Amino acid sequence: MRVTFLGTGSAMPTGERFQTGILLESAGGDLLVDCGSGVLHGLQRTDVGYEGIDAVLLTHHHLDHVSDLMALLKARWLAGATDLTIAGPQGTAELVTDLLGVHEYMRDRMDLTFREVGPEAFSLAGFDVTGFEVRHSMYCLAYRFAESESSASSERDRPAFVFSGDTEAFPGLVEFADGAAVLAHDCSFPDSVDVDNHPTPSELGRTLAEADGEVGRVYLTHLYPHTDGRHEEMLDSVADRYDGDVRFASDGLSLDID
Repeated sequence: MRVTFLGTGSAMPTGERFQTGILLESAGGDLLVDCGSGVLHGLQRTDVGYEGIDAVLLTHHHLDHVSDLMALLKARWLAGATDLTIAGPQGTAELVTDLLGVHEYMRDRMDLTFREVGPEAFSLAGFDVTGFEVRHSMYCLAYRFAESESSASSERDRPAFVFSGDTEAFPGLVEFADGAAVLAHDCSFPDSVDVDNHPTPSELGRTLAEADGEVGRVYLTHLYPHTDGRHEEMLDSVADRYDGDVRFASDGLSLDID
């Protein structure tokens, strides 16, 4: 499995980071997770490109996670790639249908397949995926990904990547990620910002240390401009509470998980 961070920013632009988007590549398919502003450009910088993805999977419907969806559909239509599966929480089909209603000229241009998922196991674009409800201001899912296998081996016996979506830090999510090679976790603000629905470094570090779950490496993502110039301070804050491998994600960073 290859994981590429296309966008590690948030709803407030930094000038350096696109909004949320992650590309997952496997032998069985290529999956785009979230599609915020700028992600279409980030996707085109990869070998897969916007024409190559097999499906889009949304964590939730906030604007900074879906705002490039229509741009993606138009680009694919113009390139002649008109089939696409769009999956996500309940309401995903209605969201896309409403957006197509605003952009009427795009109606009936695409052969779209919708899948609405929840805290459950499912397969999509070459991956075995499990959803997990997290704590955010809107219904949001974290996802655990493993490459699909035809054998009877368990998903948890294969190298896994977990993406938190937007969420507060809480033990259940770390336990959901137990055994994963990589956990990409929301860490939107430094400790000096009083915030709900997103964690600060101290909150995340404490949760990682206290939860009954272990992960190989943690990448911090969904970064607001408030974090600029404060990365070392934030890593120190996590390390004061948790002694695991924690790093910042950046746009274009690729990881091979095997």
